[in-house]
Amino acid sequence: MKARYVRVSTANQNVARQLAKSYPDEKIYVDVISGAVPFGERPMGKQLLEDIENETIKYLTVENVDRLGRNVINILSTISFLTERKICLKVSDLGLESLVNGKPNAAFKLIVSVMANLAEMTRNNILTTQRQGIAIAKAQGNKYTGRVKGSVESDDSFFRKHNEVVKNLKKGTSIRDVAKICNVSPSTVQKVKNKMK
Repeated sequence: MKARYVRVSTANQNVARQLAKSYPDEKIYVDVISGAVPFGERPMGKQLLEDIENETIKYLTVENVDRLGRNVINILSTISFLTERKICLKVSDLGLESLVNGKPNAAFKLIVSVMANLAEMTRNNILTTQRQGIAIAKAQGNKYTGRVKGSVESDDSFFRKHNEVVKNLKKGTSIRDVAKICNVSPSTVQKVKNKMK
């Protein structure tokens, strides 16, 4: 049995990109949860691990490494769990599989370790930027309450907040360059780009 794991952080994010390469014979697991939550503590992540333990899944696909988590230890422990059970993990955007002829793929291990570190670094950058924004708001006398739990930000509000990102994307600037210019994470720029579509 083949499976595909999909994760988005919020309910207003679209899963279509992650499902674009899915196959009819794949069992789909979708979590709407922060990447900071360990894989085994997510509802569908936990279900997937149970199905693997019950030997109903032998091959797992994820779009990219950060779908597994935003913490190096969590990502690598999930991959280790899969490897120990001879589950082949394919990371689509890398075009790599964790096992080759049933044996661990050294290139996969090296590249995924680097990507896991990048995922954690991106997460830390997001949190740092968020904390700086809150501190500035408080210093200016604004009361910071954050978004109401369960609420969804409107597209208009979202685009106003990321006005400079929108302008630079419309100029054709790359995601990485827009992130540097606007001092935001590449994932934020990707989110804006997806919403613009």
